[in-house]
Amino acid sequence: MTHNNALAQARALTLPSREASLQRKSSVSYFWNSNRKLLENAWAEWEIENKENLLIPDEMLLDSNLRQVINEAWKNPEKENAVADLWKEIIPGVYSTQFFDVERLTEFRNYLEAIVSSKIPVRPPYGIQLNRYGIMLDPRSDGYLAAPNFQVFYNDIMNRYMRPIARLLLGTYGYDNQTFGFSIQYNPEKDKDLHAHTDASAATLNININLPDEKFKGSQVDFYDKISRKTVQTVFEPGKAIIHSGNIAHATHPIISGQRSNLVVWLYGNRMQIPRGGVSSYGSVDNSVFTEIKKEKISSHQRWSLPDSPKDTFAPF
Repeated sequence: MTHNNALAQARALTLPSREASLQRKSSVSYFWNSNRKLLENAWAEWEIENKENLLIPDEMLLDSNLRQVINEAWKNPEKENAVADLWKEIIPGVYSTQFFDVERLTEFRNYLEAIVSSKIPVRPPYGIQLNRYGIMLDPRSDGYLAAPNFQVFYNDIMNRYMRPIARLLLGTYGYDNQTFGFSIQYNPEKDKDLHAHTDASAATLNININLPDEKFKGSQVDFYDKISRKTVQTVFEPGKAIIHSGNIAHATHPIISGQRSNLVVWLYGNRMQIPRGGVSSYGSVDNSVFTEIKKEKISSHQRWSLPDSPKDTFAPF
């Protein structure tokens, strides 16, 4: 195989069946592992082939207010309170803000449509009922979206935005070295809902990428407030994000009409460590690696820093 014909070879691959994926057959893992380099080369070739008319995703797609306070906090971490001020508390440990610039969502969605139309195989997130229209985003996952420009954008979201925000709002410092991500779509004809669960993460960022005219009914998300023992219901709006501790139980109501599309990204520690109390039914984590939350005081400069440890190969699903 040469780099120049990887795209054609990738498009000619026959994907594992839905049944085989759901049953976690060894042939499925073998397919993605044996074709990993081919698919990575195919995505690189695809970007080159489409460089004249393909969006290069970057942080300019994000809400201008969010971009401004994030950039200022990276320059001077003592200005981090301006970041916290943008997030509205839904319940303790759950916050929401405008994440994407609504006016630029069309460009991003067109980019994602081009990815689907590329006919390069991608692995759906079959750890969550095999969501048919989802895509794995992180290099730790088999069949991930390996387009080089997308990976730069994805890493910027995780490193420059999600990690310091999670540390600031949720106190995840020490449990956020590792990243994980996928896209998901709810549709009345296919994947309608998701039962109550917690995540195998220290923090989860769930970003809606519906366009303003893409209306849907249903698909509300319930969050369980451990303090009041009440369930609080929220509805996603275009470009809005919800960040929450992974150990907060939540569920998605059935979608009745339309469709809802989201990007979901996680942070957790090395070897999938998450703070104790976060036992998950969404992915799998060995209880032996659960650790107590450290009560040490973290400075603003520590929050606005990158982890020292390298990426590992552990994946929730």
